[in-house]
Amino acid sequence: MNVISDCNVNVGPVTGVLGLAPRFIVIGIAGGVLSGLLGVGGGIVMVPLLVLWASYGQRDAHALSLGAIIPISLAGVATYGAAGQVHWGEALALTAGSVAGARIGAGALARIDERRLKLVFGLFLAAIGVLILVRS
Repeated sequence: MNVISDCNVNVGPVTGVLGLAPRFIVIGIAGGVLSGLLGVGGGIVMVPLLVLWASYGQRDAHALSLGAIIPISLAGVATYGAAGQVHWGEALALTAGSVAGARIGAGALARIDERRLKLVFGLFLAAIGVLILVRS
């Protein structure tokens, strides 16, 4: 049995490839595929799957997906970079803003009420979905 932080959330036995739980491998594959294909993955794919399928608390799911962003991004940058698709100047500007924003967001994540975090996250996903549909 795995227990996550001090929430006492049971995420099931750790078995499978290299001792990793298969559900996390599947969540990682889904996040990686959609990240490479659509430029999304951590928050939009992994967080809901970690909460609903792996029984993580909302805050722990956010924190775990943040930890997965770097390897996902490096794989995507390597693939798109090899194809000449990365605009490095714009990417550097996004990186600078993202690092500053992530520090602010991670600080807020540590303080926000779990229920409010779920609500804000759900509303964010719904708003993005509506915006994409309207602009299509």
